[in-house]
Amino acid sequence: MRIVHCFRSPVGGIFRHVRDLCEAQAAAGHEVGIVCDSTTGGAFEDRLFAEIAAKLPLGVARTPMQRHIGPGDIGAAARTLSIIRRMHPDVLHGHGAKGGVYARLFGTALRTGRRRVARIYSPHGGSLHYDPGSAAGRFFFGLETLMGRFTDHIFFVSLYEQHAYERKVGKPRAPASLVYNGLRAAEFTPVADAPDAADFLYIGMMRDLKGPDLFIDALKEAEKRSGRALSAVMVGDGNDLSKYIAQAQALGFGGRIVFHPAMPARKAFALGRMMVVPSRAEAMPYIVLEALAAGKPLIATAVGGIPEILGETSPALVRPSVASLAEKMTSALEDEAAYRGLMPPESKLRARFGLDVMAARIEAVYRQTLGS
Repeated sequence: MRIVHCFRSPVGGIFRHVRDLCEAQAAAGHEVGIVCDSTTGGAFEDRLFAEIAAKLPLGVARTPMQRHIGPGDIGAAARTLSIIRRMHPDVLHGHGAKGGVYARLFGTALRTGRRRVARIYSPHGGSLHYDPGSAAGRFFFGLETLMGRFTDHIFFVSLYEQHAYERKVGKPRAPASLVYNGLRAAEFTPVADAPDAADFLYIGMMRDLKGPDLFIDALKEAEKRSGRALSAVMVGDGNDLSKYIAQAQALGFGGRIVFHPAMPARKAFALGRMMVVPSRAEAMPYIVLEALAAGKPLIATAVGGIPEILGETSPALVRPSVASLAEKMTSALEDEAAYRGLMPPESKLRARFGLDVMAARIEAVYRQTLGS
């Protein structure tokens, strides 16, 4: 099959998901390509593109795509359609809100003559984060309802995401499947802590949705509760980075919170003994899967699909608040070995969250869709 993945932002979980899926599909003999935004990401993402481009027969094409809807979308849509048309896809798989719209509209436009293009959509959270009572929410959920008429299949990465879609948009018109994100076999290898590892580690986008501000405030509160000076490492990029650096300085952390730009997750895991995922909202975050597979004990907010990874009753789950995070961080420090033993076993993680499982299920749906 000729498979093209379309999405806007080449950062975070969506980019990770697409890269892994592309590699698995190319290894299975398919002709695969990527179309995405050229204005998002930095040197780290450029290196990732260089690595993946060499493995994809249809290559990587990047063109400017703005995040919000506006006049610039007209030119962006025209350029993207032209690129996709030259790739002659059998499957057009859109990821995220804008990628989903493009894939379904352009897939419909390419259905000419005898050619059938499978129009596939993976929300990855996307517009589902909006409040259905807000003007933006009503607009985007109305758009999702309209796009349902041009969709052949929807993939949800968590039950949470599927239930959110049904609650905010409605039951999908198209067939839908739950397919969890998957990790490579090599990722199920423990990462040892560095000799100077900090007490806690944050990895993620530097934006309020992911909770860096909660993490910094909770670290300060945990210091008060434990009566000891604590250290942390924060890894990631984003427009709000300077705000969090200023917050850490205002709370008197100085060099006890060290900020690093985005880097490979397994390299970052060595920098802190315990991982904290303080997100206010998520779909199915890769970083939780990666951390557990690497043997990192973690504290995570019970949002999105995170409870589906750790288990609904896991003691590692907390509310997305400073008090809840600080309380768990303090108790975990009291007996780190015992806390590590509360994490789910590797065998269970492999069976549910392996890349081979994810890719096989998605390919089966592609074939079924084209066959029908």
